[in-house]
Amino acid sequence: MRAQSNATDPAAIAVHTPRPTLAAPIAPIAPAVPAVPAAPAIRARGTALAALGVVTFSLTFPATAWGLEGFGPWSLVTLRCVLAALIAGSCLLALRVRVPARAHWAGLAVVAAGVVVGFPLLTTLALRTSTTAHAAVVVGLLPLTTAGFAALRTGTRPSRTFWLAALAGAGAVIAFTVWQSGGALTSADLYLFGALLVCAAGYTEGGRLARVMPGWQVIGWALVACLPLAVPAAAAALADEPVHLTGHSVVGLVWVAAVSQFLGLVVWYRGMAAIGVPHASQLQLAQPLLTLAWSVLLLGEHLPLTAPLTALAVLACIAVTQRARG
Repeated sequence: MRAQSNATDPAAIAVHTPRPTLAAPIAPIAPAVPAVPAAPAIRARGTALAALGVVTFSLTFPATAWGLEGFGPWSLVTLRCVLAALIAGSCLLALRVRVPARAHWAGLAVVAAGVVVGFPLLTTLALRTSTTAHAAVVVGLLPLTTAGFAALRTGTRPSRTFWLAALAGAGAVIAFTVWQSGGALTSADLYLFGALLVCAAGYTEGGRLARVMPGWQVIGWALVACLPLAVPAAAAALADEPVHLTGHSVVGLVWVAAVSQFLGLVVWYRGMAAIGVPHASQLQLAQPLLTLAWSVLLLGEHLPLTAPLTALAVLACIAVTQRARG
């Protein structure tokens, strides 16, 4: 789910000292560096940031499963939003970041609806009856969905090679899903398919906004915008759903709030802004298989022997899409 850094903006490199603004503190003087990094360096850094985001996201479902050990689904989702919004709001306030222009708030509303509310809520409801492994492979279709949204929303037109590799990767994920579930879809799949759509829309809009403002501010303002609704919703959920605090439930809540909902999205949007939404989205083809590994290590779920073969096929597709030119 950016604006170019001031360190790489040619307009920011001048003889005179620029006036400080409320949007960013004055940086210390650094040794002379090239004004604009070479394109390969930007692409490599963007790929690394997007990959880091994928790693944090791969832990979201196991952390959610832990959180559900002590919280009801509505309590977990609303508390996740409240805590993440408080963290984001504190960062925005400490750095004295200016409120975004009115023209950006429609896009921020899409990010809030898809990434802050829709995806966490729908996947949490699904995980009440679905294993993390099953949910992970279904959500593995997210890269292709995001690329489709990006093509419609931003006007990007990836190459035929890109689409063939993306479809092959998605096909591998679908095959793995069908094999694991025995061809039978559960009621939780409806929640998961809905989550795919709203999250893809949020990622696409967030990636677009991250080109005109820092990525962490995109998710930060989206979270803050949800706070007035999340606080009363959390109070109502906690009054209705029993809470049984355990070590797992507390760790799960903290992870999904601080990392999955904020820090992970910060690096993810920065990565998308550097290498483009379609290219970054294909890195998420590896996310279901990473989640499968975490489900074994953290939840004791069984990992099928076909997973390594699927992982190799998916990673091969990722390598092709990262080299395909749109």
